[in-house]
Amino acid sequence: MNTHNRKSRLGRLALVVMLGSLASLQLAAAEPAEAGVTASAESTSTELANAFTNGSFNLNFRYRYEFVDQELNGLGQPFQNDANASTLRTRLVYTSGSFMDTFLTLNMDNVTAIVADDYNSTRNGKTQYPVVADPKGTDLNLASLTYKGLEDGTVVLGRQRIIRENARFIGNVVWRQNEQTYDAASIDYAVTDKFQVFYAYVNKVKRVFGPEDGTPAADFDSNSSLLDLTYTLSPALRLVGYGYWLDLKNSAVFSSQTVGARLTGSVGDKTTFSYVAEYARQEDYKNNPNSYKENYYHLVAGVDWDRFGAKGGYEVLGGSGVLGESFQTPLATLYKFNGLADQFLVTPAGGLEDAYIEASAKGWGGKYRVVYHDFSRETGSGDYGSEWDFIATWSFLEHYSVLAGFGLFDSRDGYSSDTDKVWLMFTADF
Repeated sequence: MNTHNRKSRLGRLALVVMLGSLASLQLAAAEPAEAGVTASAESTSTELANAFTNGSFNLNFRYRYEFVDQELNGLGQPFQNDANASTLRTRLVYTSGSFMDTFLTLNMDNVTAIVADDYNSTRNGKTQYPVVADPKGTDLNLASLTYKGLEDGTVVLGRQRIIRENARFIGNVVWRQNEQTYDAASIDYAVTDKFQVFYAYVNKVKRVFGPEDGTPAADFDSNSSLLDLTYTLSPALRLVGYGYWLDLKNSAVFSSQTVGARLTGSVGDKTTFSYVAEYARQEDYKNNPNSYKENYYHLVAGVDWDRFGAKGGYEVLGGSGVLGESFQTPLATLYKFNGLADQFLVTPAGGLEDAYIEASAKGWGGKYRVVYHDFSRETGSGDYGSEWDFIATWSFLEHYSVLAGFGLFDSRDGYSSDTDKVWLMFTADF
């Protein structure tokens, strides 16, 4: 029997059982009963009402300006104009009190363009401008029940955030105004104080392209399983084994099965040395029309002292040179990897080698990070280009923060085109 099919059925069965249990609790509170049971039902009903009335609200505003100067579009034609995107995201979050060790989370997001909307949002038809993937609209970003009755675990059912490790494979794409979330059932369980297990069955991936219909594959219809096994021996040695079986029904070219391991650690006190060593193997899965097997490697060494840090890394995503036969990470928080200019959201057919160095510092109330990338083909010869990235953030008066940054991509050997991006972002959180 196919192991993944068994996992999918178990995931759906768990979802049905949890929903059935909640429905049973509601019926028990509503049906007539004997005097003692009635009193108990009334007490339960009061506790449920208190859970809602004792909930909390959070209001968050994030203004974002993004400028894009890109020479050519995907068809090799010059853009008529630069992109200027001025958008405001308003986020309202409600978290209920606890009832039977369970609480509800609801999160509504609204994204609107203000002052400047000269950009291709992927939804507005303004193809004369470069893409800034921040479509306007109002969306139910989160709607989940979290159960904390397990002594060493947490169960979440519904639309939720899922971020695994450094978000290289599974993330929430927090960089964009529309967040990526998952309709899923998940469990995070500590088997021992050193061994942790995470599993999720994902029914749908709500991507960053906004709530409106009309864009092909705006969301991923999914029948996917995510599994992480984490063993932490000490701060110097942490091992994660993972398997991600992505069955993306309406985007089958991204359906894949990936199995890998990630080793991380750090040593030192005033001066800290850290490392990452990761390997994964990916191949086509389910209805993917392509047939491939490709490798992923990532090696990082870093040092932090006082207010300064530095690290160097080498990341490889394999590719055969044939379109559709390269290592893909469609659910990743991609802005964190391979450059802020977003030139490698989809791994090229020839794969990708990214050699990078990074320097960071803290001071004057802020944090600063500068990165240089050198990109080349993994298969065959030739360069894709290089990029400089810079990000600075400042937090002040408890509720406010400011971010400024840029990504400057210099194309080589005919790959894509020169692209410059600049950001300014202001966040208020209450």
